[in-house]
Amino acid sequence: MKIFELRPVENLKDGDNPWKPWYDKSFGFIVRAETEAEARKIASENAGEENRGEFLNSKIANTKTPWLDEKYSTCIELTGDGEAGMIMEDFAGA
Repeated sequence: MKIFELRPVENLKDGDNPWKPWYDKSFGFIVRAETEAEARKIASENAGEENRGEFLNSKIANTKTPWLDEKYSTCIELTGDGEAGMIMEDFAGA
């Protein structure tokens, strides 16, 4: 099995950003899977409101499955190589 980190793509346009507004959304996953496609599917199945295509400024995001789409999310394989340090902290304060 492999381990993947999935995160939203940065700097998406406001009218096409499934993570706007920011609340009730998932902003990252660490997933164990055989392939990137399987990792994306697992993330999508465990997503928050970002999968609903929320309205923003009378526009709707062009996707209801942002974890499956490379336009909206990244999916990189993690390895044990590298320096010691934080892999992921996903914090949003209100």
